[in-house]
Amino acid sequence: MAIIIKTPEQIEILREAGNIHARILNHLEQFIRIGMTAKELNNEAERMVRELGGEPAFLNYRPDASYPRYPASLCVSINDVIVHGIPTDEMVFQDGDIVSIDFGVKYKGLYTDAARTIMLGNVSKEAKQLVYDTYEALAHGIEAAQVGNHIGDIGYAIELFNKGRYGNIRDLSGHGVGVKIHEDPYVPNYGKPGTGAELKEGMVIAIEPMFTLGTWRVIFEDDGYTVRTADGSLSAHVEHTVAITENGPEILTTL
Repeated sequence: MAIIIKTPEQIEILREAGNIHARILNHLEQFIRIGMTAKELNNEAERMVRELGGEPAFLNYRPDASYPRYPASLCVSINDVIVHGIPTDEMVFQDGDIVSIDFGVKYKGLYTDAARTIMLGNVSKEAKQLVYDTYEALAHGIEAAQVGNHIGDIGYAIELFNKGRYGNIRDLSGHGVGVKIHEDPYVPNYGKPGTGAELKEGMVIAIEPMFTLGTWRVIFEDDGYTVRTADGSLSAHVEHTVAITENGPEILTTL
């Protein structure tokens, strides 16, 4: 599949979608609390996106026909779950948890994708630093998303910032987004400068570093979605949808 260059009109719709997206994630950060279930958080995200005129992009999504449909609107990944945790009534947030919330918005037929990792209560010093540094790695990756650079420059910037301090997940990556929730190109969190697809004006990509306090190796659960660290170590995951413009990268999933 070829990389889809977005028109200025599509970029404007994605800005609107990103504004909705950011409002929802901001709200969820305030709404989440110790003792709440992941299903409650999911229901609040779904309620709000519909109230704001969008649709939950992940609900009933599947990468291809071999996968079951994703049964929720929000991915909720706690502690050693890296991504794609399915929210249930049995998942109750505890003091000291770090929680990745990953959400997709469909708005006027186009898609944005973004994630945050939230710290609940008395989080360990090591976990706090992991979360802070994953956000900082995202900023470095976004800064590298310049017209004329390449996909490899983004991953290189993320890995250069990491300097081997954390496990840097290799089996999962960012991706193109906009017309579909997942498009070409893949956007790994490691790479070599000047390699991969050239970044051109009108490309829209989701950049999403995933760091762990241990290994980069992962376990894919039997539900078809949940991905954990192979050694049970804590993980953090953050993401923005970014447009490539002549004036530099534009974060769409922000206010």
